[in-house]
Amino acid sequence: MLFNPNPLRFHTRITIFNLSFSLATAAASIRMDPQSPCVLVLSGKSATEREVVKSLKESSSLKLADDGKLLTFLQSEAGWKSEFNFNTYMASLMTTCFGRVLLWSPRLPSTQDVVSLNFSEIPVGSVCVADVQFKGQGRSQNIWESPKGGLLFSFTIQMENGRMVPHVQYVVCLAMTEALKDLALENGIPPPNVRIKWPNDLYLDGLKVGGILCTSTYKSKKFNVSVGVGLNVDNDKPTTSLNAALQKLTCGYRLSREDITSAFFNKFEHLFHILINQGFKPLEELYYKTWLHSGQRVTVQDPELPLENVVTVQGLTSSGYLLAIADNGEMYELHPDGNSFDFFKGLVRRKLT
Repeated sequence: MLFNPNPLRFHTRITIFNLSFSLATAAASIRMDPQSPCVLVLSGKSATEREVVKSLKESSSLKLADDGKLLTFLQSEAGWKSEFNFNTYMASLMTTCFGRVLLWSPRLPSTQDVVSLNFSEIPVGSVCVADVQFKGQGRSQNIWESPKGGLLFSFTIQMENGRMVPHVQYVVCLAMTEALKDLALENGIPPPNVRIKWPNDLYLDGLKVGGILCTSTYKSKKFNVSVGVGLNVDNDKPTTSLNAALQKLTCGYRLSREDITSAFFNKFEHLFHILINQGFKPLEELYYKTWLHSGQRVTVQDPELPLENVVTVQGLTSSGYLLAIADNGEMYELHPDGNSFDFFKGLVRRKLT
């Protein structure tokens, strides 16, 4: 499975709030001392959603993993400065569900942990954004440190059709590449050539520039999906960044994290509705134009044969794995072996009848 089937572990804790403790002071102390409480600033697009986040703060219901200390503030509270411009983001957001409740932090262990652990507390579609992560989640339980300059966010989805759950990561990747194209066209600049590497990486000029992580649990006949996105916007190391590529194409134009995030949700909500109502089939043509693998020759393992075999990638199967054809015309579904860091190393094939 492409999604993590393991149930999430929930922790109980007492959230500590100190209303006299300013956000500026909190953020500064967190940067100096990793043991200091983490800060979450809550915001909503509409009056109703602002009441929701106010209730979240007053109830002290939000929590961090491992009983981490947490301070929460409302965006409307004075005396603080954020490096993420709430007003710019909300003004560009045109969705009816996704991204309308925003949780921002200058520094978190993991945005994915925040939305997963608080899934039942926050509205579906809520997003958590962090400037820095020091325990970011990757596939195969890898842990990442994410420096400043990257766009780091996680958000929640709820679904009833489990057959569509594995395709969510493809729709997220596609929504991000299409959002970046839209932003470029709106500003009259050449779009960055961001491509999709199956199943969940984003590449720019041959270098990884972003990645997607989706985890899910099943509860009360619904799939609770947490989606994590990491994108190099200004941080050139260790590979490259969007704005580094744009500097080569334009005269100083830079993409902002706020504009990218709102454009992503505007695009994702539209594509997600197509997935839910029509399946992934209507999105396949656009997806294949954006991914890197049509016609790619890959080496696979066959447990029934002593030698490795080379097949040609044709697309995706209905279950979301790679569809490939052998030189003799036989069709195969390709699965990662679960051990290789690169999904295209250690592929295992299953013959389709």
